[in-house]
Amino acid sequence: MCGIVAYIGSREAYPIILKGLKRLEYRGYDSSGVALLNSGLKVYKKKGKVADLEETLIGKDMHANVGIGHTRWATHGEPSDCNAHPHMSQNGKLAMIHNGIIENYAQLKTELIKKGYEFKSDTDTEVLLNFIENILQNNNCPLEEAVRIALKRIVGAYVIVLIDQDNPDTLIAARKGSPLVIGIGKGEHFLASDASPIIEYTKEVVYVNDYEVAIIKSDELILKNLGNERQTPYITKLDMELAAIEKGGYEHFMLKEIFEQPTTIFDCLRGRLDAHAGTITMKGIDEYAEELKNANRIVIVACGTSWHAGLVAEYIFEELCRVNVEVEYASEFRYRNPVINKGDVIIAISQSGETADTLVAIENAKEKGAIILGVVNVVGSSIARTSHGGAYTHAGPEIGVASTKAFTAQLAILVMIALKVGFEKGTIEEKRYRQLLIDLEAIPQKVEVVLKDHEKIKALAEKYMDAPDFLYLGRGYNFPVALEGALKLKEISYIHAEGYPAAEMKHGPIALVDEKLPVVFIATKDVYHQKVLSNMQEIKARKGKVIAVITEGDTHTPTITNDLMIIPETDEILAPMLSVIHLQLLAYYIGIAKGCDVDKPRNLAKSVTVE
Repeated sequence: MCGIVAYIGSREAYPIILKGLKRLEYRGYDSSGVALLNSGLKVYKKKGKVADLEETLIGKDMHANVGIGHTRWATHGEPSDCNAHPHMSQNGKLAMIHNGIIENYAQLKTELIKKGYEFKSDTDTEVLLNFIENILQNNNCPLEEAVRIALKRIVGAYVIVLIDQDNPDTLIAARKGSPLVIGIGKGEHFLASDASPIIEYTKEVVYVNDYEVAIIKSDELILKNLGNERQTPYITKLDMELAAIEKGGYEHFMLKEIFEQPTTIFDCLRGRLDAHAGTITMKGIDEYAEELKNANRIVIVACGTSWHAGLVAEYIFEELCRVNVEVEYASEFRYRNPVINKGDVIIAISQSGETADTLVAIENAKEKGAIILGVVNVVGSSIARTSHGGAYTHAGPEIGVASTKAFTAQLAILVMIALKVGFEKGTIEEKRYRQLLIDLEAIPQKVEVVLKDHEKIKALAEKYMDAPDFLYLGRGYNFPVALEGALKLKEISYIHAEGYPAAEMKHGPIALVDEKLPVVFIATKDVYHQKVLSNMQEIKARKGKVIAVITEGDTHTPTITNDLMIIPETDEILAPMLSVIHLQLLAYYIGIAKGCDVDKPRNLAKSVTVE
């Protein structure tokens, strides 16, 4: 949440920062701003999207070779010009950008007010900045030392980058909890919340660790911990191409990412799944195969869409591996004082690998002796580095705020892990194991078939776009898909939607049914199919609009539905990777029909790095 960009070197800083802010706008778009250092420190900021800031700066002298920029997702203080970042210190010599939340800001603010400080914003960021300035003045020390002293007092999460009028050749940055990447060029450095603003200029990056302070000059990078001890920067080469973060001819990133799924699922399986040989090779899982086989329970922790992937995985692991599985909201798990036993396996699922609640949850579980396996998309992310092992999804950058391709890639990884463990445990018969490998290998091609129906889904969206509410129902493997479908519709179109197990419909939700309510059934062929058909009849008897996702060849369901979405036949374990595609498209096209900004839904940010 919030995007930060900074540059120091010989190029013009403003164009680099502006382009970076546009690429990071999916992390927050309430307001934005830049600070540039040339003949003095100048700060420009504006409520609204980056384009609003850009328009106000047309014609201004933006020449500088060092600068910082920020796009905001509001935490402390409503979106406004004064609450936008960067903030300036009271003496006007320091400017700072911040991603995170300072939990003890109120106490610090009270102390500073008593010392004569006045505040122009409602933000915790301005408090931290003036706290640093106060330490700097009272201790007559370098800025990096003032930052270290301040951060030892801070409670919360942060990435901060400071620019100092008195030291124009140096940026100071620090990190705890929120992500920070430093790109290394020839005589220049690039800083950002993720690699997307950097990839155009260099592929060599350093991921800053928690409790590290970076002192950055154009030709030098020094990392120190809060104890002032030098740390060795570990340089990583980015495995990302510039084209991956561009729209590639699509109107929106969300649509592009939905249509990328045949490729992203294939990339996820590639080099791991060999259906002909009957093997699954996953190095990050192989190292902990024994722990997985012998685990008394597996706990999956995640948030949002990743939590729904975990719910599908719960059914898969219990069926194929015969092990007890619990799926937890990371935000609840981290505070509930859960019972964790040595040898428990925790699977953390996160697209960004930076989700704050998930990260803290696995850190706590790790301290108690659990084995931590991460299923993440972003290479080098905090969860990936904290985990003992795991697997990357290789879905490529996901820019649309509402997750799509990450969900199906997560499911592909989780299915492979369950198949691998179940086969080695002997809880899957070889015939079923081999058939599932063949079926899984065919999923990318079947997703292509589903996507060919996009015009039909567009027409369906236009038919139901004015509905005030939706109900999504499914059973078994289809229940989490119902939850995911409802979430996508809420995120993208702002229509109220609820997901329920179909059998729970009669325990309350059926009271909502009238002739205006569309009810989406995920009704692919499985052991529950006849039961779900009965639920459809109950909705139809109350004049509800029945929309169903069904399996190709199903001749009975169409006789009792108003509208259909059809997927190719596959095993029920794998069907969620197909049925969810229709629901993603439905949400997208309804959002478009209603005039919503589907890539940047209101109030949402892509990577939730604060509580």
